[in-house]
Amino acid sequence: MEKIISSDNVQIKTLKKLSRRRHREENGEFAVESLAIIQDALASGYDFKRLFVTEEFLKKNGPKVDGLISKTKTDQKYIISNKLNSSYSQLDTPSGITAVYAAKTYKLKNDEPYIYLNAISDPGNLGTIIRTALAFDFNNILVDEFCADIYNYKTINAARDAIFKINIFRDTNRVWLEKNKAGIPIYATSVDQGQNLADFKPAAISCLVLGSESNGVSDEIMKLSSAKINIPITDKIESLNVAAAAAIFLYSFRKNNQK
Repeated sequence: MEKIISSDNVQIKTLKKLSRRRHREENGEFAVESLAIIQDALASGYDFKRLFVTEEFLKKNGPKVDGLISKTKTDQKYIISNKLNSSYSQLDTPSGITAVYAAKTYKLKNDEPYIYLNAISDPGNLGTIIRTALAFDFNNILVDEFCADIYNYKTINAARDAIFKINIFRDTNRVWLEKNKAGIPIYATSVDQGQNLADFKPAAISCLVLGSESNGVSDEIMKLSSAKINIPITDKIESLNVAAAAAIFLYSFRKNNQK
């Protein structure tokens, strides 16, 4: 493994830039600062482009790092100091390991249902929904331009290795919805409108729309929807967290389609 000692090294400079969404999108790369996620991704066939480990991390986790090195195809592996790790890390306590990945090119699976995320601005909620979708075997997610970045470190930490396994497609100005509304039922979730989820029977191939906690599904998307559905809750709270609601909707949809 090559040793990097200078903060002026091009690799360290690139890691610093990857903390910004614009640079991630321009470079088509993102960073993961979690040994568990890196291990799970590699075990599933998703290799990293570059690997950085601190000397301290290597001393404590030598066999685990050796395991990564034995499986990766990259020759870009670096040893860095704790100080350099802290200079770019987005974590309050740097993990000591960072892997850089190429952003995936996603293709939606036309014979499977879709989840459409409208203005889910909290990256933790976005990541949790991605992980939940994988758990219930929903493999197509569309995110609009108002959603948090799928490669934000908080999104990745919540989604974990699901970030590599779900087909995520970016839809701007509702182009995909407008194009597909005639052929695919669009079900908009609502806090207080529409059919009770318990009585709702979704089509096998449909598009479930989840909106932000603060504003719900936008009026423009509501107008495109085939039906509105809601989860009845007590009057003790105003609404469910969107990630919690997503789990309930997806479980119900999967249960109905398995009958």
